[in-house]
Amino acid sequence: MVSALAFVTLAIAGAAHAAPPPLDAYGDLPQIEDAAVSPDGRHLASIVQSKGERRILVLDPAGELLVAGNAGDSKVRAINWADDNTVLVSKSATVTLGHFFTTPRLELSGTIMISLAGGASGMIFDKQRDIADVVRGNYGIRTVEGRSVGYFGGIALQKDRNGVRFKHGRTTLYAVDLATNRARVAARPATEDHYSDWLIDAAGNVSVTLDVSTTNGDWWIKGPDGNKLAQGQQPTGGIGLVAFGQQGQSVIYSIADEEGNTRWFEVPLGGGETQEFLANTRIERLYVDRNSSQVLGYRGTKSDEQTQLYDPVKHSAVTRIFRAFKGRQTRLIDWTADFSTVLVRTSGNGDSGTWYIVDVKNRRADPLGAEREAIPPEQVGPISVVNYKAQDGLEMDGILTLPPGREAKGLPVIMLPHGGPSSHDEPEFDWWAQAFASRGYAVFQPNFRGSTNRNDAFRRAGYGEWGRKMQSDISDGLAELARQGIVDPKRACIVGASYGGYAALAGVTLQQGLYRCAVSVAGVADVKRMYSTDVRESGDSRMAVRALREELGDPSQYAEISPRRFADRTDAPVLLIHGKDDTVVPLSQSKSMADALKDAGKPYEMVVLDGEDHWLSSAETRKHMLRESVRFVEKHNPAD
Repeated sequence: MVSALAFVTLAIAGAAHAAPPPLDAYGDLPQIEDAAVSPDGRHLASIVQSKGERRILVLDPAGELLVAGNAGDSKVRAINWADDNTVLVSKSATVTLGHFFTTPRLELSGTIMISLAGGASGMIFDKQRDIADVVRGNYGIRTVEGRSVGYFGGIALQKDRNGVRFKHGRTTLYAVDLATNRARVAARPATEDHYSDWLIDAAGNVSVTLDVSTTNGDWWIKGPDGNKLAQGQQPTGGIGLVAFGQQGQSVIYSIADEEGNTRWFEVPLGGGETQEFLANTRIERLYVDRNSSQVLGYRGTKSDEQTQLYDPVKHSAVTRIFRAFKGRQTRLIDWTADFSTVLVRTSGNGDSGTWYIVDVKNRRADPLGAEREAIPPEQVGPISVVNYKAQDGLEMDGILTLPPGREAKGLPVIMLPHGGPSSHDEPEFDWWAQAFASRGYAVFQPNFRGSTNRNDAFRRAGYGEWGRKMQSDISDGLAELARQGIVDPKRACIVGASYGGYAALAGVTLQQGLYRCAVSVAGVADVKRMYSTDVRESGDSRMAVRALREELGDPSQYAEISPRRFADRTDAPVLLIHGKDDTVVPLSQSKSMADALKDAGKPYEMVVLDGEDHWLSSAETRKHMLRESVRFVEKHNPAD
């Protein structure tokens, strides 16, 4: 952890460096990955990088270390407090499965419990042989008869002559006494070809159950007495529980209507009329009480930036926080029940990622530390939003990151489309974009149609547009930057990961004459193969089939949008980078593209990242990826 004085000293010292930071300063995992404040506001838990090691730290009010554990090579995902004396650490691992499964590998999650008061510590469920050490969702922590009880999804095991295996693979809801780590069944799993979701009330009761058929999409929601509160049919999914209402007497659920719009509804727990929840408000985030799962309020989207908490005192607190950090991307990470202490993360212009602990009563924000101490404020490339129109007139935007200290005129450019594609980029510090900017490139991250930064109609506009309008939206962004004189369109490369990797490959196969090179990290090369893999791994779920066809369009046309099928048209060198343990987009996608490029006699390179998953979770392989991608771009599209 970094003290306030040390933080200031680091910032001043960093200002003296004129040369750009080393690439590893961008590619390394952040020095603070996650943090959480205890319910009483007295203790802080965090996941940090310290002297090249990933560590789990717990500090007391005086800043003294209570826990300093080495996380090793574990893929630690999050840290939270269950109660004032118990820390929960979420992690995941890539697991190779047997021949009984529809997928060869799976990313499975688990939760480690750390007791500060002499209670049970270790993996959730590790006390019972009939439950796998795997957590499928944290449904909340409740105080029941004076004891802390955690509600976790788990997988039941059974023994047979072949050994111990999953009983059926569907999620069972368990109540775990955190003092002893003993579990009991709180809700049975859904029946075959169904899945369930649950809400736990403040007293620890399974108060609401959602059941969905993966065959035809029929769904129903039942209340605490088993009374049916709502029902319908969602053939492509898109139905989920959100939270209890403001007073805990209603349930809020989300549903995608016939046109694909996501809408939220509220229905009384005792039964009655269903009403639309926040019908005319575009929501960025809901704030939910962790002790009761009751909604506390919400924050609007960029075009509707109000923050509304129902309690006036809490509303005043968060309003002052957002006002204090105005001009930066600000996110409330954690808070005490009364919002007297709030953990905040910021990033943006002049800020490569900073964590603060805010004492609301005394109007004080103390920095906990920087995510990237080696990148001082003046080395953060200027970040802005550029609005533009696609060829068909659809309005959209993208995030422009410029090289520090260089005039925004005639710059070489990296087009960096995001993954998903149901995602979006915001005007914040992006380590990949900033790394390229530090080497002299303008970087543009287009929020093409299908992105989630606007309304549902904009997101739906991406349906069936892989390799088509979603692709030309990216090059339309390049044209707009060239029109403004910011970039030289003849000095452009396209780089991306996951869907962005697909777009990079499409940019030099389905499109022509735009880019000097392409870098695809974990990208899709063959859409038909992706579709077949996803359907098989879903267990041939009809719901999965319908959802994929809605997004991708007619399967008979998948060959037309698959870069591998057009390898002979590739008009620029290609770099393929892929994690060997990728369970989302398998390594075979990049291998098939490499084979096609080789057969077509096209220039390409391929880098396989041993032990890496889809999310570049390892520091060393992430840095390796960054060094290779920058090297390749500098070779084929030098900045100077």
